[in-house]
Amino acid sequence: MRITIDREACVGSGQCVLIEPAVFDQNDDDGLVELLDEGPLTDPTGTVEDAVQRCPAAALGLSPD
Repeated sequence: MRITIDREACVGSGQCVLIEPAVFDQNDDDGLVELLDEGPLTDPTGTVEDAVQRCPAAALGLSPD
């Protein structure tokens, strides 16, 4: 699986970072979401899926590799 980000939709709430700080971060300049590793997830955790589902702007998604 691969995480997809729509930075134009991101509102910088930081929910993803609070839920899964090993995967998500926020840009220091604009506060928008960034992936710490843009490669495919070899072992996606439930917390990644939770972060995607809880994004208030629906800026995150999961897609097959």
